[in-house]
Order: sequence, then structure tokens, then C-alpha cells
Amino acid sequence: MIFSPCLLASKHYHSRIDRPNMPELQQPYHTVTQKKKRTITFKICATMISFLVALVIVVFFIKRIFFLKKNSFDQRIFIYLKQHVSDKNTSIMEFFTLLGSQYFLIPAFILLMAYYFFVRKNNWNGIRVAVVSLSSLCVMFGLKMLFRRPRPDMPLLHEVKGLSFPSGHAFMSFTFFGIVIYLIYKSRFKGWKRYLAVIIFILVTLLVGISRIYLRVHYASDVIAGFCMGFMWMVITLVILRQVENRRNLRFNKIV
Repeated sequence: MIFSPCLLASKHYHSRIDRPNMPELQQPYHTVTQKKKRTITFKICATMISFLVALVIVVFFIKRIFFLKKNSFDQRIFIYLKQHVSDKNTSIMEFFTLLGSQYFLIPAFILLMAYYFFVRKNNWNGIRVAVVSLSSLCVMFGLKMLFRRPRPDMPLLHEVKGLSFPSGHAFMSFTFFGIVIYLIYKSRFKGWKRYLAVIIFILVTLLVGISRIYLRVHYASDVIAGFCMGFMWMVITLVILRQVENRRNLRFNKIV
């Protein structure tokens, strides 16, 4: 009888530990859940704000170029870049403009699709790459035919055929490197390496656009609008694909 109070206290203590509904045991789970919800909400808000900003920029340039017939912004950019023209800079810009051309992007899209379809066995990511690449190409050509803006009169090296607004190099390079960045964030690629890769891809995309202005085959407004339109189309495509994926998974779960 002397030890009975100790035994009772011990049993009471262990019974409290074993209870699954104790608030102190559930608190870490709820904390993690709240953090995830906040992160998702922040990403959605940031994407929506970025989309609206891109839309405003596109509308601004369309109004300025095609309705007000103003070209002073583009001419000032040409004058500024003319001060930095040299053989070395021209060689560098030709390299980056190649990274936004069909000679690089078509094989790059195909290799990325093949990687997810056959190596990673991730059909949904392969479908994402395929849909973004093919739809972006169609949308880009459709926008060029819609606006039909002539290219600059005096290219730095040689004349380039086709229409100017929006820049196809800017549009397509943004969708390609954008989908690569998106897939990196969805992968297990974590830590400083992920951020380094993202920064590199963003810099390459920007340099592709700058190279088109430097070589005088596009106006600055073409490139900026191409980036914005490419971003908006990529967001639209990925949102639609996410909805299709969720509905397919929901139907599959109901069948199972």
C-alpha cells in the first residue's frame, strides 16, 4: 500500500502520454499545416499579382505602339546600347541569341520531354513540357500575325525575316526556361543548388532578350512584351493542366 500512490501517479502519467488527442501532441502538426497553407496562399497571391503586372505592361505597350504610335522608348534603348557595341560584345550576344532560337529550343524541348517520359517515367511532367512547348509556339506565331509590327530598319549584322511584336526569342525562351524552373521547384532538388540553377536560368533568359535588342532585330518593347506574354501563357497553361490532373486523379480515386 505504500507504493500504490506512486503506481497510480505513474499510470496516470503514461495514460496522458498515450492519448492521441492531446493538444500539446497535435500542436506541431497544426503548426506545419498552417505554414503550408500560408506558403500556398503566398504563392497564389504572388502569381496573381505577377500575372496582373505582366498584363498591365503588355496593355501599356500595345496602346503606346499601335494606338499612340510612339517609339521614343525603343529609340532611347537603341541609343544607349549603341555605346556598348564591340566585336567582343557582339560575339557574346550572338551566343545568347542562339539560346533563344529554334536551333536550340526545339532540341531542348524534345530532350526535356524524353527525359521525363523515358528516364524519370513521369508522364505528367512530360505532358506539361509538351503542351507548354507546342501551345507557346502556336500562340507566339498567332500574336505576331495579329500585331504585324515590322522589325527595326537597321539591324546590327544582317536582316532577319519575320515580324517583330512580340519577340519570339523572348517568348519562347521564357516559356522553356520558365517550365524548367517550375519543374526544379517541384522536384527534390533542394538547397542552394536549386536557387543557383534558378538564378542562372533567369539570367540566361534576360540575356537572350537583351541580345535581340543589341543586334537590333527587335525593339525593347518587343522583348519586354514577349517576356510578359510568355509568362502569362505559361501560367495559364500550367493552371489548366493542374486542373486536368486533379480531376483525373479524383476520378481514379473514385473508381478505386
